[in-house]
Amino acid sequence: MTAQHVTPVNNSTLPPTDPSLSPLTGWTRAHWEAVADRLLDGLVPHASPGLAQYRLPGRASHSGPVSDGLEGFARSFLLAAFRIAGSGGRVGPALIERYAAGLAAGTDPGGGDERWPAITDRAQPMVEAASIAIALHETRPWLWDHLDDAVRGRLADWLGGFVGADVNDSNWRLFQVITEEFLASVGAPHSRAEIDAGLARLDDWYRGGGWYTDGDGRKFDYYNGWALHLYPVLWARIAGARADAARVARHRARLREFLGAHQHFFGADGAPVHQGRSLTYRFATTAPLWAGALADATPLPPGRTRRLASGTLRHFAERGAPDEHGLLTLGWYRPFLPVTQRYSGPASPYWASKAFLGLLLPESHPVWTAPEEPAPVDTADTTLALPGPGWLLHSTAADGIVRLVNHGSDRLPPPPARADDSPHYARLAYSSATAPETPPPPRTGPDNQLTLLAPDGTPSPRGRIHALGAEGHRAASRYGDGGGGADGGGIVTVSVVHGPWEVRVHRVDAPAGTPVREGGWAVADDSGPPTGESGPGRALARRADGLTSALVGLHGWGDGPGAVVRAVGANAYGHHSATPVLEGRAGPAEDDGGGSVLVTLVVLSGDPHTPHAPHTPYTGASATVDAAGDVAIRFPDGTRQTVRRASPLSGPPASSPGPVPGGTR
Repeated sequence: MTAQHVTPVNNSTLPPTDPSLSPLTGWTRAHWEAVADRLLDGLVPHASPGLAQYRLPGRASHSGPVSDGLEGFARSFLLAAFRIAGSGGRVGPALIERYAAGLAAGTDPGGGDERWPAITDRAQPMVEAASIAIALHETRPWLWDHLDDAVRGRLADWLGGFVGADVNDSNWRLFQVITEEFLASVGAPHSRAEIDAGLARLDDWYRGGGWYTDGDGRKFDYYNGWALHLYPVLWARIAGARADAARVARHRARLREFLGAHQHFFGADGAPVHQGRSLTYRFATTAPLWAGALADATPLPPGRTRRLASGTLRHFAERGAPDEHGLLTLGWYRPFLPVTQRYSGPASPYWASKAFLGLLLPESHPVWTAPEEPAPVDTADTTLALPGPGWLLHSTAADGIVRLVNHGSDRLPPPPARADDSPHYARLAYSSATAPETPPPPRTGPDNQLTLLAPDGTPSPRGRIHALGAEGHRAASRYGDGGGGADGGGIVTVSVVHGPWEVRVHRVDAPAGTPVREGGWAVADDSGPPTGESGPGRALARRADGLTSALVGLHGWGDGPGAVVRAVGANAYGHHSATPVLEGRAGPAEDDGGGSVLVTLVVLSGDPHTPHAPHTPYTGASATVDAAGDVAIRFPDGTRQTVRRASPLSGPPASSPGPVPGGTR
């Protein structure tokens, strides 16, 4: 499937595609270098007089414009460093000279408003210092070794603000590790105890299967790859012989295991699954792919690594990122502020520079010379349970879509912290072809949620997610209990997936008659509003290219009509969006203590061979609930599954498709 906001890349600035070496994307190392150069050139008009800051147009972050200007320098310096080092310094001297001048001006005591803000407790310069330290290490023969002693001293003093400072207890601990290890490498004051403590804290957050939580709680997102796995690889490059061999081996083993799953997060068109914060970093999702190759810690064949990474870079380049000015904007394709956070400034998107890590690998490395190999989504339908984050992935080769079912990540600190919802964490599902609805607060979109409705129509939040497990083709969680963590109350949802379909079995602990609403996937389009169809117990929204979201009530919804909820300007994937929804009421408890049961078929498909006609919505799907509360499910192709009341994750093996019974939806 193709996203609907398309600004064709300026092909005149790119090399010809190479269908022999890269039969799936056409892109080669030369394309990566060309995009890197385009990004670096696009920044030049926005440089401060001394080249110490890049002050880009757009909304300032909460740290203010001076910090944002430092961010522009630091993050683009990371990109420049990969370009310089990857070419062995064989780039135009202007690029090296530009950043040498910026390093001098940014640390000049008389530099005025170009001077970089100091590294102080929990302040944004900590983030940017790590990028500068990495870039200085990787370009040492061309930059650090040629700087004046006075400039080197000032840089060491500025970076040394980390020593003894208070650091956010999250991936920020690794910024301290990186920066102080660089200081150690140049003989500057540092604290080995702080470096070791930061690395030990990383071990505390490891949840198995290659997954870290970003600090305490259940904070699973792309920071697992572009920070928590990436920085240990870069730290080991800086530390060299100082690094503990056992620790390095442990980091490499975890990265290898993570990449076995991470390769499944990319759609056939290169789009990564749209989940989590800092999504404006876009193709930084590919950074761990390159890190695995760089550290010899990947299970992927080299041609697949390049296919995945090049597919993602090309996906964004063909859809307006970078834009016609060569800039990365605050958004996804077009500018779109709801994918940002308070800390996001105009230069924040340049953490996408991490995607160019692969340029550090020589031109002769197999990731650049081996023919592209298909990604998992290119060849077969896949289902993958990820117990660490409580996720379930299912992808389909016919339409190239990857879907993530979320029963474990809420990005909330541990209780008693308030359990607020974020649309990028609280939804039941995310995908590579859709984004959650993000209307202006306090409004919330209905997509991929089951909510109880207050008398004024206000939906209940999902709140804290209590993961119940992910195994095989199913995952489960409890939520909606106000975040108190009590054993009872709220909603228990079990998701069972098969092909493009997800069946959700909800057990709702609410008084009979409580209004209930469930939403399917939001589909979005820039070219015009998606079409919609609805009827008793069903609703469907379809994009112009055929991408279809459908919702069918299989049990407990009665014959109330479905509906299609429309929005404008509320979705990162397109200006017009539409979401199919069902509304009903909680019934009486259907088993002892289990609450009322609602069963819903949820579909997202771009397969032209999947039936979408509204008058025959997924004929053959059904669900029945027996006296024990067990739910027998029949998928549209006849595959059967049972969700046990007592052990929802350990149902019997799926039976093969059989005849379609009459009278089912």
